[in-house]
Amino acid sequence: MDYRNYGGTCYVRIDKGEDIIRQLMEVCRREQAASAVYSGIGGCDQAEIRIFIPEEGRFESRQLKGMLELVSLNGSLNLDEHGNYEHHTHGIFAYKKGEENCTAGGHITAVRVLYIAEIELRPVKGGTITRAFNPETGTRFWNFGEGETE
Repeated sequence: MDYRNYGGTCYVRIDKGEDIIRQLMEVCRREQAASAVYSGIGGCDQAEIRIFIPEEGRFESRQLKGMLELVSLNGSLNLDEHGNYEHHTHGIFAYKKGEENCTAGGHITAVRVLYIAEIELRPVKGGTITRAFNPETGTRFWNFGEGETE
């Protein structure tokens, strides 16, 4: 992984064999960013995606392997109450199944780069975004601290 910070935005190149989420957390650590948002593209060979089933209050997981074109990756990183990074990441992958072109997407828990990924990471400035549990949905959502402005 290599990156550069230009004007407060980090442009991250993630290399073969590296996990995208772990590398983005490392950039946040180096930049001392408590929260950030990101988007990107790339070529991957492994991914775990999950779809939330609201009626059951659970996620359904699926493993993807092979040549996975990462068409879109979007998400956020935040420090939790223990000082560890947590992420909320969505992605869409394109892949071949025989002669058929397929897509799959959802929440991403892990994704490994096959040849390269290019990610734009924007640390939050002027405040911190955390996540708070919502008992109605059973999931965690952005929580904005009081009195924080740019």
